[in-house]
Amino acid sequence: MPEIGYTLSSEEHSPSDLVEYARRAEAAGFDFLSISDHYHPWVSEQGEASFVWSTLGGVATATETVDVGVGVSAPIQRFHPAIYAQAAATVADMFEDRTFYAGVGTGENLNEHVLGDRWPEHSVRMEMLEEAVDVIRELWTGEEVSHHGEHYTVENARLFTLPEEPPPICVSAYGERAARSAAEIGDGFWSVGPQEVVSTWEDHGGEGPRFCQLQACVAETEDEAVATAYEKWPNSALPGELSSELATPALFEQATHMVSKEDIAEGSIITDPDPQAHIDGIQTAVDAGYDHVYTMQIGDDQQAMVDMYKEDVLPSFT
Repeated sequence: MPEIGYTLSSEEHSPSDLVEYARRAEAAGFDFLSISDHYHPWVSEQGEASFVWSTLGGVATATETVDVGVGVSAPIQRFHPAIYAQAAATVADMFEDRTFYAGVGTGENLNEHVLGDRWPEHSVRMEMLEEAVDVIRELWTGEEVSHHGEHYTVENARLFTLPEEPPPICVSAYGERAARSAAEIGDGFWSVGPQEVVSTWEDHGGEGPRFCQLQACVAETEDEAVATAYEKWPNSALPGELSSELATPALFEQATHMVSKEDIAEGSIITDPDPQAHIDGIQTAVDAGYDHVYTMQIGDDQQAMVDMYKEDVLPSFT
């Protein structure tokens, strides 16, 4: 049976609220939690963007058995891979005998440009991620590491706080080139929405957990859900590579002027209040090859989805 997860949205909720939602989700019976890593929200209406590694410390102490992953972080610019390695190792150690999944990807300009570095094209960012993962794995051995590569330099670095086992590195990929690389460097696959390239990842030797996020808004009526999703998450309907390339929430807000409520209603966000729509969405992801499927509830009323899943959705996958 697949594992069913709950999304902690760093873009919409304060860190203290996220810790509380993690506790509630564990009590409701979710198998795992995923938390997003953003420096900015997509649009200002979302209103938050806390430092994920601090929030994860709170989640570790507030929960007892549920597995957790960061989905995903980009250890290529805003985080030097040596810093990512230390942060992820510390968090994994705090989760002790639970699994912490270290999700990584090539990131979005929205978050990664803040230090003033040039935003490279995707092929270069993929090369950076491949080198970064090598650095991270070296540091997770606990040995002293010096690395002088094409993109990164590390001198005489050694991590003293490490978990008993290194966390699995799950790599995000949206194209065939990225899926091939993810199969080579990763211990799992991570995506938002079912991506067909998971089959490419498998064909090139990819092994490990396969994560897929669904987006939903549970409300009393579908019209109410569509209105909330349109207000809080219009970026979901933006086409092409805009989500990777736009640099600020203000630019996303300008771009989302193209988005209508009809686009939200006809898009990928689950707005049907019938629990069967959620069960069907999860099953579609499972049929596409994913064994870890997690859902993000858009809007302030997080309890609405937690209650629905506890009563009607999670029992369908036990």
